[in-house]
Amino acid sequence: MNSSPPMAAADSSAPSGVIARMIATLERVPYSLLAIPLRLAVATVFWNSGTTKLANWDATLQLFEDDYKVPLLPPDLAAHLGAAIELSTPVLLVLGFLTRPAALLLLGMTSIIEIFVYPQAWPTHIQWAAMLLVLLCRGAGSLSIDAWLRRRYGP
Repeated sequence: MNSSPPMAAADSSAPSGVIARMIATLERVPYSLLAIPLRLAVATVFWNSGTTKLANWDATLQLFEDDYKVPLLPPDLAAHLGAAIELSTPVLLVLGFLTRPAALLLLGMTSIIEIFVYPQAWPTHIQWAAMLLVLLCRGAGSLSIDAWLRRRYGP
């Protein structure tokens, strides 16, 4: 009869056991808790930009005419659209209402800013894009109006 000794159980106090437990704990964090800081971070960036535009509308129009070379749109229309998007979508993100459409709109705006206005600011824009892509793909999470509406009225 071939009897080999049983393998010793992995020591949970060994560094690999501690790391495995830490990873398991982190993987149990619900997405809804992770989505909240994503929603708030992106909302803050765009809200601050929108309120800055409103604070000095003449300067905003001047920037859109002289510096921000947004193609296909007259500068005054681009300024109005930019301010409207930057003041409405953050509210939607904070509430978790229409999160995916808001994220898609801001992702488009981020792309336009990156390509036509501030191409050298790609390290910042890629961070915005990463957060927006997560919200676009996964939604606002269960702590949102979107989730409440889904629970109440179905998919």
